[in-house]
Amino acid sequence: MKLKTLSIAMMTLAVPSLAAADELLQMQKDPNNWVMPAGNYNNQRYSELTQINKDNVKDLNMAWSFSTGVLRGHEGNSLVIGDTMYVHTPFPNLVFALDLNNDGAIKWKYEPKQNYDETVPVMCCDTVNRGLSYGDGKIFLNQADTTLVALDAENGKVVWSDKRDDAKRGATSTGAAFVFKDKVLVGISGGEFGVRGYVQAYDLDGNVKYKAYSTGPDEEMLVDPNKTMSMLKPVGKDSSLKTWQGDQWKIGGGTTWGWYSYDPDLNMFYYGSGNPSTWNPVQRPGDNKWSMSLWGRDLDTGMAKWVYQMTPHDEWDYDGINEVVLVDQKVKGKMHKTAVHFDRNGFGYTMDRVSGELLVAEKFDPAVNWSNGVNLKTGLHDRVAKYSTARNGEDVNTTGICPAALGSKDEQPSAYSPRTGLFYVPTNHVCMDYEPFEVEYVAGQPYVGATLSMYPAPGGTHLGNFIAWDAREGKIVWSNPERFSVWSGALATAADVVFYGTLEGYLKAVDAQTGRELWRFKTPSGVIGNVNTYKHDGKQYISVLSGVGGWAGIGMAIPSLENETDGLGAVGAYKSLSSWTNLGGVLSVFSL
Repeated sequence: MKLKTLSIAMMTLAVPSLAAADELLQMQKDPNNWVMPAGNYNNQRYSELTQINKDNVKDLNMAWSFSTGVLRGHEGNSLVIGDTMYVHTPFPNLVFALDLNNDGAIKWKYEPKQNYDETVPVMCCDTVNRGLSYGDGKIFLNQADTTLVALDAENGKVVWSDKRDDAKRGATSTGAAFVFKDKVLVGISGGEFGVRGYVQAYDLDGNVKYKAYSTGPDEEMLVDPNKTMSMLKPVGKDSSLKTWQGDQWKIGGGTTWGWYSYDPDLNMFYYGSGNPSTWNPVQRPGDNKWSMSLWGRDLDTGMAKWVYQMTPHDEWDYDGINEVVLVDQKVKGKMHKTAVHFDRNGFGYTMDRVSGELLVAEKFDPAVNWSNGVNLKTGLHDRVAKYSTARNGEDVNTTGICPAALGSKDEQPSAYSPRTGLFYVPTNHVCMDYEPFEVEYVAGQPYVGATLSMYPAPGGTHLGNFIAWDAREGKIVWSNPERFSVWSGALATAADVVFYGTLEGYLKAVDAQTGRELWRFKTPSGVIGNVNTYKHDGKQYISVLSGVGGWAGIGMAIPSLENETDGLGAVGAYKSLSSWTNLGGVLSVFSL
C-alpha cells in the first residue's frame, strides 16, 4: 500500500473516523445533497425534494451538460456534496469535481494510470464503473484494475491507495466502493474468469480490516458454523466445501460487484454474490455454495449473521449481485425490518434482514419459466426439468429459457417510495437458448463454457418493462413496456414522480401511483446510468449519465462483436439498438 501525505487543507478538515461516520449519517438526511451511490445507506434511491412535481414536470428543460470524453458504458451516477458535483467515467476511470457555483466548471480532474492491455481485455460486459463514494473528506474510487483510491475531496490529490488483486488472473473491479460508518467496502469482478469472490473492508485511513470470501473454508468466508444462519438454521461446518467437487471452490466465482446497503441500528451490511464458475453446470456438481446468495454481515467484524442461496447449482448465470433495499414494512400482518432484492433469476425476494427469514418470493416478470415457484419453508425452487441445462447435458442447446442470462433484472437499481409503499423496478423481458460445453480453467482466460442466444420473451417484441412492485405481497401493481431492456437505475421522489432512463436515450418521468408518463427527453446517448436529484441555490435538479454500453449495449461499445451469440448472447438481442442511439458520455442536468 502506498500512503500519501495529507495536504495541509486536508489536515484542517481531518476528523476522527467515528466523527466522519457521524457526519455521513447526518449528511445523507439532507435532500439537497446526494452523498453516496444510492443516496442513503438503505439503497432506497428516494428523495424528499418536491419542487419538481406531477403538475410542473412537463416543464423540465436541460439546465446544463458535461461531456466526460469517454465513449463506453456509463453506469452509476454523480455525487453532490455542498457546492460540488463529483462525476466518474468508465475505464480509464476519470473523476471530475465540478463547481456548481460556476456553471459546472472543472475544479479538479483525476486520471488514474492503469495498464489497458492487462485490464480491459478481462473486463466482462464492458468497461463500466458504478460510481464514487464519500467519507472523511475523501472521494473513494474503485478502479478497474482493483486499486482502491482515496482522493482529497477538495483538490483531487491521492491521499492513499491500495491495489488488492491482479488483472492477469481476470480480477477486475466494476462496482462502486461503499462507505458505511468507519469502513470502506469493496467487492471484486471476474466470475467469467474463475475469480473467487470476496468483500474486503478498509478503515478510512486505508488499512485492511478483513476479507470475507463467498466460497471455501468457514474461516475464510467469516462464517460461524453454529451462529451463521440460513433459513433460520445454523449453516453447519464446511457448508460451502461440501457443495463443491474437490478444490473447485478455489475458482468458484461468487463475485461481489453489485450494490451494498447498511443498517446502522443493526450494524449490518447486505449484498449479493454472483454466479458460480464455469457457466457449464455439468462440470461443477453440487449446490456450489455460497455463490448466488444474499448475505447479512456484521460491519465491524465481517462475520456473517445469515446467508440465503437463491439459485443453488445455478445453470443459467442468474448472478445474485443486485441491490438489497432496506425497508420497514408489514408482511402478513407483522412488522418486519425487511431486505428486498430483485434477483436475476426473475424472483423478487422479501427477507427479514435481522434473521434472514424468507417472507416472500414471487416472479416479477410473468415470462419466468425455469421455476414454478419457491417453497418458503425450504427456500428451494420447484425447477422445470425441460429448462435444466445440467439435465439436458453438455453440447445440447436448451431453448426457450426465461429469463435470459442477463436476468429479469441486472445491476440497474430499483427505487422505493415510503409514500406509496411500492418499489419501482427497471426490468428485462428477455429469454434465451443456452448450450453448455466443456471448458478448461486457465488463469486470465475466459472460463465461461456456454453459448447463448437471446430474444424477446414470447407474446411481444419488447425487451423490457418498468414496473411498480408491492414487496409485501409479491405483486406487480403496474407495468410499462419498453422497446429495450430498462438498463437505468430509478429515482423516486416525495412529489410522487419516478424517473428512469431507456436504452434509446430517453429520460422519463412517470406517475408513482399509476405509471402514466408525464415527461420525456432524448439525451445524447443510451441511458444505463442511474437518475439522481439534488437542490442547489434554491432550485431542484435532476441529473443522469448517458452513454450506451454495458452488457445490453456491448455490441455498440465493441463494434467488432458481430455474431448474434457474441457478447455472451447480447449482440443478437439488441442488434437494432444502433438504429436508435449512438455512443456517448454526457452528464445531463435538468431543472424547471
